[in-house]
Amino acid sequence: MPKKIVYWFRNDLRLHDNEGFSRALTDAETVLPVFVIDTDWFTELGSIGFRKMGVFQANFLLESLADLRQSLRSRGGDLLIRVGNPALTLARLAQEIGADAIYASKEVTQEETDLESELSKRLKPLNIDLDLIWQSTLYHVRDLPFAVSKLPNVFTQFRKEVEKYASVREITPTPKQVSMLSGQEAGALPTLTDLGYTAEEISRVEQSDTRAVLPFHGGETAGIGRLEHYLWGSDQLKTYKETRNGLLGEGYSSKFSAWLALGCLSPRFIYHEIRRYEAERVENDSTYWLIFELIWRDFFRFVALRFGNRIFKISGIRNDITKRWRRDHDLFLRWAMGETGIPFIDANMRELNATGFMSNRGRQNVGSFLVKDLGIDWTWGAAYFESQLIDYDPCSNWGNWNYVAGVGNDPREDRYFNILSQATRYDEQGAYVKHWLPELADVPANRIHKLYELSNAELERYGVYPGDNYPMPIIRPERWTDAKFNR
Repeated sequence: MPKKIVYWFRNDLRLHDNEGFSRALTDAETVLPVFVIDTDWFTELGSIGFRKMGVFQANFLLESLADLRQSLRSRGGDLLIRVGNPALTLARLAQEIGADAIYASKEVTQEETDLESELSKRLKPLNIDLDLIWQSTLYHVRDLPFAVSKLPNVFTQFRKEVEKYASVREITPTPKQVSMLSGQEAGALPTLTDLGYTAEEISRVEQSDTRAVLPFHGGETAGIGRLEHYLWGSDQLKTYKETRNGLLGEGYSSKFSAWLALGCLSPRFIYHEIRRYEAERVENDSTYWLIFELIWRDFFRFVALRFGNRIFKISGIRNDITKRWRRDHDLFLRWAMGETGIPFIDANMRELNATGFMSNRGRQNVGSFLVKDLGIDWTWGAAYFESQLIDYDPCSNWGNWNYVAGVGNDPREDRYFNILSQATRYDEQGAYVKHWLPELADVPANRIHKLYELSNAELERYGVYPGDNYPMPIIRPERWTDAKFNR
């Protein structure tokens, strides 16, 4: 039995249902919980010129670490914070304290698995074990009714098989006490300034936009609070299927994704809470549909496990080398900054830039617009989302962009979103567009998605000056009224 274990927290920043950490506490006399802030997260993405981890995501991470540290301290432990290369830092720390092993959560995408391999190589000559525990999905990888190499290509088949032949495991109890190795300097939690963010970037966090759907606060405590509010406090779960395509307000969807991305919430905990809600309140299509979304999240993670680095390549999961993509940086920046002249697209992108969040409906539309209407390299869009989204998860993000670009495992060939029909369907009164584009506030609801039909006199009457206070459209919007695009 190992006497000393270093527990490397990764995307599992919680104490509830944390099998890896609980196992470390059971297996060792003393445990040293550590989180290493990887300096590579704050470098610039060369292809698009934006920081790899945007300020909203970084702030959410720091809040989550502060919350985890407090939870550990309340149980007699602490969280060591280090900044640097995780493999080098952890190996050095384990050697210094004479650790028998390092335990950590198993990840699946390349950067994370490369770190696992590098750490393993550094530990081997030190005779220190590395134990990686699978705990990121609703269904455990060993409980799947097929080998990962035989993963169904289509989500529906995957869902049907796991629902029929697999079961969700019970949650691991939350530890009440942490026996921690003493004598180690905990380390200060760095600030956003320490991590290289500018005063302008930091001001976007400190002076949060009041138009945001939710004031996202990182950490297990806030995540559980959000779950309790959504299920038990407001009873919003019972109408989830009807409201999930909404655009405004905190209640149209669960908004659990940010806490799931960093593991502040366990998908199994959410599942069992939904089942309890069904038993105590109501069971309907909406309660099932939130579980359905958790299964989608699983699917993307298992797809990443099966196909590896292909989800990040321009040819995608299908290895389709026939598609050709434009690399027009100026056009891409118009999209990224919400300056396309297409109100529905611009509103969604400005919400993302101002808050770090965008609805699922919005993500599908801006993605389709970038790759299908502009023909821009889809990996640029995926990388921009990686930078900006507060709920960035590599498997879900890049898996969804594979779908949008038509290089993923989507059974529907050449999926396309008609932006005009989508806008008029999901923002019929233009309330969402006006919320994020105040310069269009005076345009009548029945005209706001068709600015291109308005005469100069009408535009002036509504205070809209194309090319001045609102951009000229970067494509011909009339295309969306053509029958071949009206799907």
